[in-house]
Amino acid sequence: MKKVYRANIIFTRERSRFEILEHGYVVVDVAGRVTGVHHDLSSVDTSDAEIIDFGDCLLIPAMNDLHVHAPQYRNQGIAMDMELLPWLQKYTFPEELKFADLHYAERVYRRFIHDLWRFGTMRSSVFATIHTQSVLLLMRLFEEAGMGAFVGKVAMNRNCPVALAEDVGEMTSGYESLICGHGSQSALVRPIITPRFIPSCTPDILRACGELASQYHLPVQSHLSENLDEVSAVRSLEESSSCYGEAYHRYGLFGQTPTVMAHCVWTDGEELELMKRNGVMVAHCPSSNFNVASGMAPIRRFLDEGLSVGLGSDISAGHDLSIFRMMVYAIQVSKMQYQLDHRRTFLTLSEAFWMATKSAGSFFGRVGSFEPGYDFDALVIDDSCLNYDNYTLSERLERYIYLGDDREITHRFCVGKEVSEPVIV
Repeated sequence: MKKVYRANIIFTRERSRFEILEHGYVVVDVAGRVTGVHHDLSSVDTSDAEIIDFGDCLLIPAMNDLHVHAPQYRNQGIAMDMELLPWLQKYTFPEELKFADLHYAERVYRRFIHDLWRFGTMRSSVFATIHTQSVLLLMRLFEEAGMGAFVGKVAMNRNCPVALAEDVGEMTSGYESLICGHGSQSALVRPIITPRFIPSCTPDILRACGELASQYHLPVQSHLSENLDEVSAVRSLEESSSCYGEAYHRYGLFGQTPTVMAHCVWTDGEELELMKRNGVMVAHCPSSNFNVASGMAPIRRFLDEGLSVGLGSDISAGHDLSIFRMMVYAIQVSKMQYQLDHRRTFLTLSEAFWMATKSAGSFFGRVGSFEPGYDFDALVIDDSCLNYDNYTLSERLERYIYLGDDREITHRFCVGKEVSEPVIV
């Protein structure tokens, strides 16, 4: 049976403005896809529909997290006084070693998925660890929850503890185990090729990752130009590459299949042009960039240049899983950049919202909008506690983004199905 949802509907077709329907209707077919939005039902056949009225609540697309490290969930909010490379060695790698233990992995991963649910994030692009069985467990938990995810078995074999390094054969066979059960292009949870970053991957591992992506038509995720020391390390490791991005490209990991690169704080020149040509997407992680002292990604320039940009929490270099707060941080970072250079304006609320919903959602398919043919990934928000009398709907949304939290999210949907609270242990 198709569903018709009545509420105050807000979404973005384009980044420059909101689409707003006061007490409007979203029609969703039996496959969980939007067939249309309407101000009234005079032109809609409702004879075979269930009509669900959310009253004066807000109805918006669900959040999408384009860059998050699931095994770093327990490290949120600690070691925020270190830069990237020493932070990895002292805190991140020791934590990731624990995920060889499936019991430990399940406890952490269940809580991680529960918190994504709390904050209204229905799709995520996730780094796991090298441990194939733990990665399979994480994928199963996402499936049980009814939430979408690209889940990556991290590939690395240098500049890391010996117990976190794999040779090419181990990495490849592990990925083939993931692909065997989760390789369908239409699956809600799928593997994604995930070389950690070039400083931790030798050329043979990178080449094998590119071959897997090409052979199985899988997306790719990694890190790019996050930190100046990292960029310098790549320059010395890949001397024949003209830039960091070109080093990925030569191994088939830079847009040959759908690709998202996190951070891009120091991306410029040839690297930026290569991203444009190849359609490589940017995962902007503003809280992470500040916490590990990486810098301020030039997001206004990326948008002006036509790059696709979404938002990422980057737990645990980022300290917060809420993509709503990532919108706030992204706007604030752009305002700081505006103070340094008035030639480029700062981000608007609709642009930040568009990055979190439609732009980021495009990495997962037709996700992040209420346009016809899009998956109905949605949140219902009861913002009555925020005293919204005399505010417009766009002002109510703004107040929720800046002042609200997960307690105001009353319903969550992914591909048309309501997602209940995941079990934690």
